[in-house]
Amino acid sequence: MTDAYTPPKVWTWEKASGGQFANINRPIAGPTHDKELPIGKHPFQLYSLGTPNGQKVTIMLEELLAAGHKGAEYDAWLIRINEGDQFGSGFVEINPNSKIPALMDRSGPTPIRVFESGAILMHLAEKFAAFLPTEQPARAETLSWLFWQMGSAPFVGGGFGHFYAYAPEKIEYAINRYAMETKRQLDVLDRRLADNEFVSGSQYTIADMAIWPWYGGMAKGLQYGAGEFLSVHEYKNVIRWADQLAERPAVKRGRMVNRVQGEPSTQLRERHDAGDFETKTQDKVAAE
Repeated sequence: MTDAYTPPKVWTWEKASGGQFANINRPIAGPTHDKELPIGKHPFQLYSLGTPNGQKVTIMLEELLAAGHKGAEYDAWLIRINEGDQFGSGFVEINPNSKIPALMDRSGPTPIRVFESGAILMHLAEKFAAFLPTEQPARAETLSWLFWQMGSAPFVGGGFGHFYAYAPEKIEYAINRYAMETKRQLDVLDRRLADNEFVSGSQYTIADMAIWPWYGGMAKGLQYGAGEFLSVHEYKNVIRWADQLAERPAVKRGRMVNRVQGEPSTQLRERHDAGDFETKTQDKVAAE
């Protein structure tokens, strides 16, 4: 057991705080350097990384295109958060919170910035009248689960994921606390999916797209290598749902966009055309 920590009267920032992301974490906002963002040819310009939060939006865009909404064409530009791209002046102009994903909607006369993944999903759903029910109570149910994810997932990522996989030392109390909360959330979702095909009911919606990259990833053992530790096999309904969504072609494509880890054939680091999935994955690029 380590010595008990006594908080100081006034907290000060120790830059050498350790941990995998210590070089990009800081207690102040704003840009650290000047850098304009590129602009492609499509109505939507996405600046992101293929993390669970980034996957939500690329899955949504691919689902819109699969459903025939040609106006949803997009350019996806890679933001390497481990290198501090999110602190460039151009990115901060779109998202003052310096988090991915960030979207510029250039489909109209006035460009619209949208940040926070849940807000982007809602913006796109309302713009294309897709994947968000218009009638009550289905609409309220969908939005409730969307915001459940937005409020709950930080306990999984910044809580459990950080202390289990990334912290410079293993802290028993922190891991136990967030493992308990992560399992509670999986149980919430498992109970909901026991009587419903999709999270909000009988329809596939933006709630599924928001929740799947985090909790579907946990169920399929894709997050933090913690499947056995959290006994994810217990959540049979979550696993059924996760497997079902994983087979959707748009989900498969959305998971590839802005991805920088895993098999090279699954990494499409930037996406500027639908044909890029066949010609620009990392295995194809390496072979050129």
